[in-house]
Amino acid sequence: MELLTALSLDELALSFSRVPLFPVFDLSYFIVSILYLKYEPGAVELSRRHPIASWLCAMLHCFGSYILADLLLGEPLIDYFSNNSSVLLASAVWYLIFFCPLDLFYKCVCFLPVKLIFVAMKEVVRVRKIAVGIHHAHHHYHHGWFVMIATGWVKGSGVALMSNFEQLLRGVWKPETNEILHMSFPTKASLYGAILFTLQQTRWLPVSKATLIFIFTMFMVSCKVFLTATHSHSSPFDVMEGYICPVLFGTALGGEHHHNNHGGAHGGSHGGSGPGSPHSAMAAKSKEELSEGSRKKKTKKAD
Repeated sequence: MELLTALSLDELALSFSRVPLFPVFDLSYFIVSILYLKYEPGAVELSRRHPIASWLCAMLHCFGSYILADLLLGEPLIDYFSNNSSVLLASAVWYLIFFCPLDLFYKCVCFLPVKLIFVAMKEVVRVRKIAVGIHHAHHHYHHGWFVMIATGWVKGSGVALMSNFEQLLRGVWKPETNEILHMSFPTKASLYGAILFTLQQTRWLPVSKATLIFIFTMFMVSCKVFLTATHSHSSPFDVMEGYICPVLFGTALGGEHHHNNHGGAHGGSHGGSGPGSPHSAMAAKSKEELSEGSRKKKTKKAD
């Protein structure tokens, strides 16, 4: 029975890995990517005043991962733009989301049940891109583990990693929003997925590529659909990182920041009476000065 189950899973995974991405899955990927662009502050105004800049930002959201991967592997950066069908499809999605009369297209794709379907299909594309990126990097660097991981990572989350450059096209400069400093769930998941697919590509993980694609896709789809449906910005990796980071790095991720905020909150609620707050230090200093002044007055009176 277990053998039959394993065989059916392998057949299902193999069939799933052979499903073509263009045009249905790629269309969903473009829709969700450009939706996130429209959510950015000032994106709608930019599309009205500078449509070319808005179109370039949309193309970066759709093809930024390919550009970064080509940059890492020393290939022409505009190589993917020779795919006329994908560029035209992405351009059509950009026009409909930003310029459709009465925002009908935008309202349809933003309807939560419809949006969840598009989000799930986008994760299918993301995982396939990671696997293809690892395979492509392995073809150039057979023993370059870090090259394979980096290529798979940017294939899965290249848009987020290029966010600062994309912001420059919109006339915005926010270096504190660097994705490396504040990794979102897709960026972390792409990194972990790139590690898994690299281990599989180098024969260290005894799982077929089709099975790994299927399992990791189900994980990504489940997590991203749940996070989107609940409007949550947390990460399923937070609990694991909370246990591992203190052991490896001596503190949890964001622990110092949380501690500072916690202390600041207590300082605000208790009038800055925390032992480590600046208000408490100033209060202690003023008390010492007052006590010293009172002692001097008493000394003068005694004299």
